[in-house]
Amino acid sequence: MRFDNEGSLTVNVTTLPGTSLDASDKAAAEVEAALLSQPEVATTARRTGRAPGDPHAQEVFASEIEATLEPGGREREELLTGLRAAVGKVPGVQAIFGQPISHRIDHILSGARANIAIKIFAADSATLGRLSRDVQARVEAVPGAVDVQADTQSQVPYLRVRFRRADLANAGIGVKDAADAVSAAIGGAVVGSLIERPVISDVVVRYDPAIVGDGTTLDSLMLSGGNGELLPLSAVADIVRDQGPNAISRESVERVQFVLANVQGRDLGAVVADIRIALEPVKLPQGARIELGGQFESAASATQTLLALGLIVLIGMFLLLRQAFNSSRDAGIVMLNLPLALVGGVVGLWVTGGVLSVATIVGFITLFGIATRNGVMLVSHIRHVQAIDGISDLREAVARAAEERLVPILMTALAAGLALVPLALAMGEPGSEIQAPMAIVILFGLASSTALNMLVLPALYLKLTLKEQTP
Repeated sequence: MRFDNEGSLTVNVTTLPGTSLDASDKAAAEVEAALLSQPEVATTARRTGRAPGDPHAQEVFASEIEATLEPGGREREELLTGLRAAVGKVPGVQAIFGQPISHRIDHILSGARANIAIKIFAADSATLGRLSRDVQARVEAVPGAVDVQADTQSQVPYLRVRFRRADLANAGIGVKDAADAVSAAIGGAVVGSLIERPVISDVVVRYDPAIVGDGTTLDSLMLSGGNGELLPLSAVADIVRDQGPNAISRESVERVQFVLANVQGRDLGAVVADIRIALEPVKLPQGARIELGGQFESAASATQTLLALGLIVLIGMFLLLRQAFNSSRDAGIVMLNLPLALVGGVVGLWVTGGVLSVATIVGFITLFGIATRNGVMLVSHIRHVQAIDGISDLREAVARAAEERLVPILMTALAAGLALVPLALAMGEPGSEIQAPMAIVILFGLASSTALNMLVLPALYLKLTLKEQTP
């Protein structure tokens, strides 16, 4: 189970491309009603479509719903299952469930609105569509993958104007001039300004959009030839009705289409690994390829960095301890506290869901530092009892040092542990995604390292020292 809980949800809803604003608004309203039918959903706020100038522009067939959740109720995984079932009854819509912060992080990392973004690159839209359907079917079969959907695309009618360059040259008309004329007829051209103080508005002329769509009006668009003669557009161009994708997305100049997926009930890394295996049999034509992106990339990079730094820290700790004690044996005995702490830390990791995340790795690193400190306190006091107090009998020195260090070690462990209890108890609450798993790993590790430190280390120190002293 994952314990990332922001206290609200972001639901991205899409209908078929070409859906009118009124129909899209009606479908999104039905999704809102389905969300509000669940007792944990307190309020909803919705945006249907966004202006082209918006940095997060959306078509009118797309909506984004923010749902605020009531505290308590069902656990998040169970709640999301219920919400998906309720929204799934709304016909003609696709929904992806996320959370406000993680939703923005997904956009920053992969440009998509889900945990996992599978990018399909190909040279033409037909190949992209075929591959995306194949990939979607394979990903849907992966356990833990939810909200699986491909980019919403459909074939829409186009009006294509294909210039006959030879006829243009004979008429003395440049391609750019002809294209500008067509652009002005359809999109409009600014021919002046209308001044109505204090407002100044552009005056735009164009054909009536209601009569341009069928292409017959464009046939009679008059172009000025090189000798001043007027020619209809049909004399130098072919105007045909065609179909094509409603949108073409590109990344690094290449055509790309996304297949999106979220993760529920499993570790993100495990789901990604299964998706890679599921996509291996996909036959890719020449020039096509598939890439995976999303949160797991940054998580894997951060994990590798932390593990590498952790190894460097462990080596540095051993060298510092060896320098302090002037003994590799004593330094090794102190470092033995690390596996003793690891026992409890692994139990704590299991309690948090068994997911090795960046938060739990930070918890392990912190735990190793505390456990090493306890070992230093015990070993240094054994040497102190022998050198300063003059106790020559090794057994007596070890027993006395362990007895005298019991209270200080318990006191420092309890002080750190009690401070972490509130963080651990907040597990699953909004804002506790990082702190709670880290606190639980440290707490369980402190319990095992403190108990085993007072039992295992004295006995091991006595055994190794006696063995070394035996001729």
